[in-house]
Amino acid sequence: MAVKIAPSILSADFSRLDREIRRVEEAGADLLHVDVMDGHFVPNITIGAPVVKSLRKAAKIPLDVHLMIDNPGFFLDDFIRAGSDIITVHAETVSEKEFASMSGTARSAGRRLGVSLNPSAPLDMIKGYLQYTDFVLVMSVNPGFAGQEFIPGAIDKVAELRGIFRGEISVDGGINDKVAGRVIRAGADILAAGSYIFGASDVKAAIERIRNAK
Repeated sequence: MAVKIAPSILSADFSRLDREIRRVEEAGADLLHVDVMDGHFVPNITIGAPVVKSLRKAAKIPLDVHLMIDNPGFFLDDFIRAGSDIITVHAETVSEKEFASMSGTARSAGRRLGVSLNPSAPLDMIKGYLQYTDFVLVMSVNPGFAGQEFIPGAIDKVAELRGIFRGEISVDGGINDKVAGRVIRAGADILAAGSYIFGASDVKAAIERIRNAK
């Protein structure tokens, strides 16, 4: 099965988001990756549920909403109602018990819930979450800002995870044509990429380069 590509709107031109969304949709994007940051869990502030609701009106492809926020359980219903198709929360922000409850809520609403962890966090941190999660997001940069360099240690983490988890594995951060092949070979199913895609003069070619990287 072909690797799915999720352009990250953090690198898009926010003055023309509707056109930016159409640009990546027409270029073959599978998902739209939406980074939500609160200035607490990460040192940056981006958007909230009202903007996700507007994105839902503009986008035809699924919204992959990445909650880099404290207390994500409190906001889960808001992001479900806003039209998120896929929601990711960080293991650093929720207990296993809370994650299990959130998973039930998301699935009842027809949504998918995933768990993520930062580059410095060991894989052991999420092993108890795997029985409840629909997918795992492996961060290959420290969350908070676009345009960072890929952290090579993520490749070993993906390979180790692939050995114990049958669900989808997404990788987010620093993805380009030079690292995508190694990430795919390690077992990744979804690649989230921001500046490499939105900064390209030919977005379709950029998407295909990382989708078909060897």
